[in-house]
Amino acid sequence: MANSRSARKRIRSSERKHIRNRAVKSAVRTKVIKARHALLEEGGTGSDAELHAAIRALDRAAEKGVLHRNNVRRRKSRLASMAARLANVAEGAEGAAVRSAAAGGAKGRSAKQPTRATAAKSTAKPAGKAPAARASAAKAAAPKAAAPKAVAPAKPAAKASKAK
Repeated sequence: MANSRSARKRIRSSERKHIRNRAVKSAVRTKVIKARHALLEEGGTGSDAELHAAIRALDRAAEKGVLHRNNVRRRKSRLASMAARLANVAEGAEGAAVRSAAAGGAKGRSAKQPTRATAAKSTAKPAGKAPAARASAAKAAAPKAAAPKAVAPAKPAAKASKAK
């Protein structure tokens, strides 16, 4: 706990600022996400309005000192470059994959290489009754693994004898 009155006052004021800053950051984050989603929509009519709202929210957060001005400049630049890339996407290929790749969604991966998420999904769980088969296989392997497990509890038992 703080020892002086001024330190206690500083704690109270910093708590108020923390709550206000958290609300402002959350609002900025929401507007930026809405702008990104509006840009990625194929028939996005309100994408310009959402983009301007996000940029305005970023500027206001920088004016208030909630976000650093260089952070705001970087985020505005990324939003603007994303909007420019999506505007330059060929009119003939308006597929979601093309728009996602233009927005930086593919992260430089070719179509042949699976992403980490799809690779994890394919190896995660087989469909159907396979978990029951795994459980029976685990039960069959349990007696083999029982010998190493018996060694581990021996140490806590020795501690219990010292406590008596």
